[in-house]
Amino acid sequence: MMKLFAKQLMGAAILAALLAGCSHETPSSHAPAPAREVSAKVVIAQAADLAEVFPVAGVIEAVDTVQLSSRVMGHIRELNVVQGQAVKRDQVLFVVDPVDTQGAVDLAKQNLIQAETALRDAKLDYERFKNLYQDEAVNKQQLEKMRMNYDVSLSRVAQAKAGLTVARGQISYTRISAPMDAIVTAKLANEGDMATPGHPVLVLEDTSKLRVRAAVPESVYRSLKLGDTVQVEVDGQAQPLSASVSRMTPTADPQAHTYPVTLDIAAPGLKSGAFARVLFPQATRQTLLIPQVALLDRAGIRGVFVLDKEGVAHYRMVRSGAVRADGMVEVLAGVVAGERIAIGQGDVMLQNGDRVVN
Repeated sequence: MMKLFAKQLMGAAILAALLAGCSHETPSSHAPAPAREVSAKVVIAQAADLAEVFPVAGVIEAVDTVQLSSRVMGHIRELNVVQGQAVKRDQVLFVVDPVDTQGAVDLAKQNLIQAETALRDAKLDYERFKNLYQDEAVNKQQLEKMRMNYDVSLSRVAQAKAGLTVARGQISYTRISAPMDAIVTAKLANEGDMATPGHPVLVLEDTSKLRVRAAVPESVYRSLKLGDTVQVEVDGQAQPLSASVSRMTPTADPQAHTYPVTLDIAAPGLKSGAFARVLFPQATRQTLLIPQVALLDRAGIRGVFVLDKEGVAHYRMVRSGAVRADGMVEVLAGVVAGERIAIGQGDVMLQNGDRVVN
């Protein structure tokens, strides 16, 4: 790398000579032309400590995901939502044909009527035998038998009422509503299909609360703790987003030897399932920063104009690094901290040997 940079530096020297230009006249016939004075912005190359990051691929997912299924068996009579549709809390999403359930309600009603009829008869018999017992027309054993029949009838009425309540409750299960404001992310059945308990018909996601799921190596896992703030890059977002470590699983994947980590992220408009780059912070390193606009390309050589003590600009090749979001660029070689860098203003194009004045 150093040999390559040395060759590039030699090229820059040649470029500087070309930029300086040379006259076709003999030196004895003309005096040296004075340096051109130009106005330019001057900045100082600044040393800075930058935090290293360890990028890990992640995926954005909803915190709350619900699979909706029917609690009763029956054919789906209505299903008027489509995948990707936004739904509101308590909105009816699909209806199961209540024919069988309604039959159970009718049967429970009939059982209650029969139990109440039997109770009236048992009560009359019990009252009649109490009077006969007082008149000593029947013995105590006969009275106790009537009382027992009356108690059994009371119990059967209570059971019949409970059965009717359960049957009516089943009717409410034929109309399935959204438990929250959400997006329909999957439609697993259609109208006319048989709905059975435990088999999802729709999948909903609450996209207002999202998280990022990633798997990190042990070296990164050891440096994390709950509540740490981590930057996340997502396609379509101009700036990295902030996320907070909310869950750390201490058991590693036996194949990949990575640890699952979950981060809460608040960013309206993100889509569940989107790819994300999680930038886990590592140790800091020292680097040199200059404005990106100071970095030029002359004859295929990237460089900057460095001012000497007299304010004369000299084009110098540099090796640049990453461009930051704030418009600064790293300089890996070619410039040292504290040197003055000239930046041309407007239509003025700096040349080698120009004297910069403010």
